[in-house]
Amino acid sequence: MRHSLALVLAASLFPAVAVAQTADDPDTNKDAPPTAPQNLPPAESDSDTQPEVASPAMPPEGLVSQAGVGGITAYGRPGVLELGGSAGFRIGNGFNEVTVSPSIGWFVADNIELTGILDVAHVDTGENDATLFSALVEPSYHLPFNRTVFGFLGLGLGGSYVSELGGGFAMAPRLGANLLVGRSGILTPSVSWQYTTHDLDSDNTDNTTLVAVSSALRLNVGYTVMW
Repeated sequence: MRHSLALVLAASLFPAVAVAQTADDPDTNKDAPPTAPQNLPPAESDSDTQPEVASPAMPPEGLVSQAGVGGITAYGRPGVLELGGSAGFRIGNGFNEVTVSPSIGWFVADNIELTGILDVAHVDTGENDATLFSALVEPSYHLPFNRTVFGFLGLGLGGSYVSELGGGFAMAPRLGANLLVGRSGILTPSVSWQYTTHDLDSDNTDNTTLVAVSSALRLNVGYTVMW
């Protein structure tokens, strides 16, 4: 009889102790009173950190996913895929030019990228207009100034095509900056010099303005995303 009574008392005592400990623990008790200000930890920002950028190294095979803030792979690391494009507008003496350039890039080594660029430029001289298509492969080097700002220099080489003129060689040196925006976005202002080798007949006076446009300085703003 005494043994049974002891078991009943023990079974009823231990849950009460556990409940009492939970009620007294301010970290688990939702009904605990507010903490005095002098006992609180100092206020500080709590945000995702930028992953570290790296010195040159050879890339792993394949593509890296989930690159950017909150991950372990930063912009410019091997395997990072960059997808997006740029647009530009240029006004010259007697002509206007609008350019759209979708692009896809892949970092083959730390801070070294190969980018495919499809450049479409529409030129309007008032009396005539033409559309210039260029397909370029651009190797570029991206120099990190900190974890969110890079400078870059690239040289695009490829071919171009204009109706009535045919195909030609295209070259486009490009200088600019990569500014990381949000988790995985990259804002890229740049300046480029687009050169094409389309030769015009000296008797073709209607297209004389297009000769100057085939060698033109452009200001572009691009936005891409790390994939």
